Amino acid sequence: MAEEVEVLVEGGKATAGPPIGPALGPLGLNVVEVVKKINELTKDFQGMKVPVKIIVDPATKNYELKVGTPPASALIMKRANIEKGSSDTTAPVGNITMKDVIDIAKMKKNDLMGKDLKAKAKEIVGTCVSMGVTIEGMNAKEVIKKIEEGEFDELFKED
Repeated sequence: MAEEVEVLVEGGKATAGPPIGPALGPLGLNVVEVVKKINELTKDFQGMKVPVKIIVDPATKNYELKVGTPPASALIMKRANIEKGSSDTTAPVGNITMKDVIDIAKMKKNDLMGKDLKAKAKEIVGTCVSMGVTIEGMNAKEVIKKIEEGEFDELFKED
């Protein structure tokens, strides 16, 4: 029967101390090796808390890591370089680029409902609205109109 350990770590800065070490030690895993792998998988989320699930088979000592992503709002705040969203959404507190929106949509692709990258990007734009963050200096309605008109199509090409 596999054991699951869920932890919240700072991206790229997990340590063998609590909460990981004490949780994995009794399972007989090489904690340093697991921490190194977690840091490798979370390095893109530096400065943010990232949920990590460690699934361990105690019989074979094999393990699997499942790394979640920080909330979209945390990713937007990091890109906009702000501490928190605006309490008055008519007064913008930050600005991000359309490339930032698409990068965030790609990071969160498994958590978003949109059927394609364009739809997922629109979800991120919606989150920007509620946080008082503009995109390329424009409000969300303008950005969504431009997305629908194909203005950013070059950015939506899948890698």
